[in-house]
Amino acid sequence: MVVGVRLVWSRRDYALCHREYWRFLWVPWKLATFSIAAIGLIIIAPYTGDPTWDYSDAAFMSVLTFLTAPWAVGVLFKTLRRQLPVHQALVAACVWFFSTSWSYDGYLLVRDGTYPVTWLVNLLASSVLYVSGGLFWSLDWRSDRGSSSRSLRRIGRRHHRVRSLTGFCGQR
Repeated sequence: MVVGVRLVWSRRDYALCHREYWRFLWVPWKLATFSIAAIGLIIIAPYTGDPTWDYSDAAFMSVLTFLTAPWAVGVLFKTLRRQLPVHQALVAACVWFFSTSWSYDGYLLVRDGTYPVTWLVNLLASSVLYVSGGLFWSLDWRSDRGSSSRSLRRIGRRHHRVRSLTGFCGQR
């Protein structure tokens, strides 16, 4: 809750709250790959043998991953490189945990009336998908330049040929 207040109160400090981040994310190839991945996860959810995984949690966790993972992974990466302050990493970690665990745990608590004993296994498995999605949707493609990810190349420089994740993960 404190993190949510911090995001709203100091939204200028967090690229997740900037229109540019949403334009970066809301491009046809990212929407198409998200749709394919989300539909696949939602379809297989009831057939996995895991009684805690259903259509609903597969859907909302897919959406949360698409919307937040590129930003959170980029912020954590840039914080490790000392390019962003630690408070940015704390907010990104909380967004990560909410997307991969706390939303799932809360949903199951409401649905089943008990806290899931599978929380740690889910956190680990969901984090693999979260990081993968964050790295993948951090890429940017332009017809005149191809694809690139500044989170993996030439981080910290002001002038880049291709906009990518790290251009949207921190302070301006």
